[in-house]
Amino acid sequence: MRGMGNMQGMMKQMQKMQKKMAEAQEELAEKRLEGTAGGGMVKVIVSGQKEVLEVVIDPSVVDPEDVEMLQDLVVIATNEAMKQADELTNSTMGQFTKGLNLPGMF
Repeated sequence: MRGMGNMQGMMKQMQKMQKKMAEAQEELAEKRLEGTAGGGMVKVIVSGQKEVLEVVIDPSVVDPEDVEMLQDLVVIATNEAMKQADELTNSTMGQFTKGLNLPGMF
């Protein structure tokens, strides 16, 4: 019967870890990360869950003759914000997979 005690202990540990993971995911959802381009003329704000929340474009960067530049700035700012969200996710959620070497996991 000694093995049953170990199993119950493991189950309790797993439940605690699941709760902590859920809390960490909630915290990530509340985080706001900002990517910028063009010296701050274009800003993209994303959540820690990589949801685009806001795009801010300084009117002075809007040139009807050069739409491609504006498009490039939006892409650059979005990619920067997404990279920050990835780094935050890896640092926050990575604590739950340390040492497990699970491909595709945080």
